[in-house]
Amino acid sequence: MSQALFSLRGVVKRFEQREALNLERLDLEAGVITVVEGPNGAGKTTLLSLLALISPPDRGRLFFDGHELPRSGSQLTAWRRQITLVAQQAYLFETSVDKNVAYGLRLRGMDRATREERVAQALEQVGLAGFGPRRARRLSGGEMQRVALARALVLRPRALLLDEPFANLDPASAQVFERVLGELPGQGCAVVLVSHALEQAHRLAQRVVYLREGRLVPEDGHRPGA
Repeated sequence: MSQALFSLRGVVKRFEQREALNLERLDLEAGVITVVEGPNGAGKTTLLSLLALISPPDRGRLFFDGHELPRSGSQLTAWRRQITLVAQQAYLFETSVDKNVAYGLRLRGMDRATREERVAQALEQVGLAGFGPRRARRLSGGEMQRVALARALVLRPRALLLDEPFANLDPASAQVFERVLGELPGQGCAVVLVSHALEQAHRLAQRVVYLREGRLVPEDGHRPGA
C-alpha cells in the first residue's frame, strides 16, 4: 500500500448543532484514486473542504505527509499550495483561457516564460491545445470544466480533489477527465473524488470510501488488484 498522504484522527466537523462529519480514523494514500460515495448529506463535500484546508475541523487532528496541520494561520498557505480542489461548477474569470490557467502560477511568482510553457502543456493535456487566446466564459460547459482541470494540473499538486467531476460533462470531455485522472497516480498524485457518476468513478477507483451520516461505513476498501 502507498504511503498515507492524508491522515485524519478523531476529526469532527459541525454546522451549528448538526454534526456533518465524525471520522475516527481515515488514511488516504499518495498515488491512489479514492472515490468517496454516500447519499446526499453524508458529508462528502465537507470531507473535501477539510482535505483542501478550506474548512478546519472543530475537533481532531489532520496530518498531511506526516505533518500535523494547524487549524488556522499563515503556515497553512504552504500546505494549501500542495492541494488543489476542482469544484463541480467551473469558476472561471472573464478573461482568456491561458490567463485563467496561469492564475495560480502568477500567485506563486513564477516567471512568464515558465508559466507559458506550463500552461501550454496543461491545455494540451486536457485536449484544448490552441485554446489559450479564447474567452474562457464563452466556451461550452464541458470545455470550461476542462479549463478548470487544466488550472489545477498546471500547479502539479500532490493531491487533487474533485467534487462531482463528471456532472454535466459531454462524452468527449468525460473521456478526457477519465484519461487524465487515470494518469495521475503514476505521477504520485493522490486523487480524491466525489461522484454520483458511478460508472466512470468505478472505472477509475482504486479505493472506495463510503460515508453515511458523516461516518465511515464498513464497505470502505481497496479494489481487487489495485
